[in-house]
Amino acid sequence: MLLEVKGLEVHYGGIRAVKGIDLEVAQGELVCLIGANGAGKTSTLKAICRLLASSGAIRYDGKDVSSAKVHELPRQGLVMVPEGRGIFPQLTVEENLMMGAYARGGRGSSEQQYATFPRLRERRLQVAGTLSGGEQQMLALARALMSEPKLLLLDEPSMGLAPMMVTRIFDVVRDIAQRGVTILLVEQNALLALEVSHRGYVMESGEITLSGNAKDLLSDSKVREAYLGEGAG
Repeated sequence: MLLEVKGLEVHYGGIRAVKGIDLEVAQGELVCLIGANGAGKTSTLKAICRLLASSGAIRYDGKDVSSAKVHELPRQGLVMVPEGRGIFPQLTVEENLMMGAYARGGRGSSEQQYATFPRLRERRLQVAGTLSGGEQQMLALARALMSEPKLLLLDEPSMGLAPMMVTRIFDVVRDIAQRGVTILLVEQNALLALEVSHRGYVMESGEITLSGNAKDLLSDSKVREAYLGEGAG
């Protein structure tokens, strides 16, 4: 397994936000983590990449990274695209991409990203804060890919985007996975997430309540009722 999480717990003061969950992601898989707002999905991702203190075991690429420093993980190929994109708004598109390459010693290729995201090439000298929401999400993905990740954590990539742009972003996510990049995807749009994923986990109130093959979860009546807006009947 490229990523193994066992007994992960995250606390905010006296609140137990993530309650001892287990999950795993194999090399080359696209795995989604779905659930309602406040279920603990983002906290799980942040704990994995050490942005949040946690207890439990986190193994990445065969190593225990439970006590790793945040800045150490991108150099090992574990990279996160945060909710809200997290771009540098005062820097140009090109400068944002270079920041992504810096995490891996400057080896990333901006040309490859411009081929994937032609719109970014058109705006390469534009200040990132002036881009549309969809363009900023493209930039966040491209910047992450500049670091040549082995494991990409994606937190709500469709949030706040127009439907046409959501389709484009998910096409790119599918393409990234097909290139062999392993992905753990957190997404509120359960239908889209399960359609592009190999496997999925359902999270409720800090616990994993269901897991399995993505196609099986898509046809599960409880999942369809809770997350796809369908009645139980």
